[in-house]
Amino acid sequence: MPVRTVNLVAPLAHKATDMHTTDTAASARARSGAASALSHRGGGRNSANGTPPTPGIATSTTATRTTTTRATKARLLPSADPHLFQRLVQAYLECRRTKRTSASAQAFEAMAEHNLYQLFEELASDAWQPGPSVCFVITHPKPREVWAARFRDRIVHHLLYNHIAPRFHARFVADSCACIPGRGTLYAAQRLEHQVRSITRNWSQPAHYMKCDLANFFVSIDKTVLLEQLQRQVAEPWWMSLAETILMHDPRQDVEVRGSRAELALVPPHKSLFNAPADHGLPIGNLSSQFFANVLLDDLDQFIKHRLRAPHYVRYVDDFILLHQSPQWLNQARVQIEQQLASLHLQLNPRKTILQPVARGIDFVGHLLKPHHRITRRRTVRMAMARLQDMPREDLHASANSTFGLLRQATHSHQDRALLGQLMRRRGLVIAGDMTKVFQPKGNP
Repeated sequence: MPVRTVNLVAPLAHKATDMHTTDTAASARARSGAASALSHRGGGRNSANGTPPTPGIATSTTATRTTTTRATKARLLPSADPHLFQRLVQAYLECRRTKRTSASAQAFEAMAEHNLYQLFEELASDAWQPGPSVCFVITHPKPREVWAARFRDRIVHHLLYNHIAPRFHARFVADSCACIPGRGTLYAAQRLEHQVRSITRNWSQPAHYMKCDLANFFVSIDKTVLLEQLQRQVAEPWWMSLAETILMHDPRQDVEVRGSRAELALVPPHKSLFNAPADHGLPIGNLSSQFFANVLLDDLDQFIKHRLRAPHYVRYVDDFILLHQSPQWLNQARVQIEQQLASLHLQLNPRKTILQPVARGIDFVGHLLKPHHRITRRRTVRMAMARLQDMPREDLHASANSTFGLLRQATHSHQDRALLGQLMRRRGLVIAGDMTKVFQPKGNP
């Protein structure tokens, strides 16, 4: 990759006429539009006038005159997006929103203009390739591998998602949740509650539910099947090429493993990406993986809604629930679903397939749905209380308010919030009268 150099020494007066700008109108609009968004970033200001620099622009100041020179625009591929730089800056701002305190994000932000333009040049010339990843193991709620791409690659993931996701969201069924704006765990729980009330006539009639889980979902994803689904919806050659590069990248070829061997051994071999075939498996932890998973399972959603004609159905990632008055119908539906999953090279986990009356309660996305009320899963409440009991005081205020917010998602949470309030009072915090938040006592940080 050629390194761009900028001369910061002002030219002599008789040489000023030799300077010229090489740029296109599209490039100028892209950089000027993106500069306004970057201008709000702290740091990186010119010492002369205190104004933030524009990507690709260097300003040199002397006592008598100021001269501005522009870097030469990268050669765009014919199929590249003409507004690529603007889209890239927007993706960067979204990516750093929740990662701003991380070391990689701060290192990128220290030279944001230079790094963004360098990334733009790589993308525009089709030279970008994913970099190394970090792999580590989490143990809650169960051991699993997490793969974290470097920050600049996460920006590209957001770039791709922002451009192609809306067309997929428009065709997704309303019962598909996760990695869709406005459709998180609360949406899934409320959607299921609405479906149950509908089929039982507000809990006045019996009904059954079938809860299914896909076996080793992310590790079992066949990339070739997923690539065909993307190609049916993404017609632009440059964007399709970028999607294929991200999808087919094998993070195992360049990875930094963090953690002890004992932690890695906690992950079952069949759930480890290290043991998956080269053309199978998506790394858990990337935005692109979550989005690609939804694209793959859209075929399953469409099959259940339009071929099986199941009106009462909710899916959150690889967990889904069907409701029906007849348990025999649900069993027949399971056989057809298994056949459809075979075409996607996926299969159900037989040990996690449940068929029961809805009156017994449905455990889904951290909520327990019972007749006329929905509460937070007991295990979730116990683990939250135990964590807050031993948490350092400096982290307690924010975590307690977060837990209150989680409990308030349930329709019947007064008892759980009362227990949490008692715990926080013992730890010296002030509780709101409606038990919805906590405050720091006066005089204490």
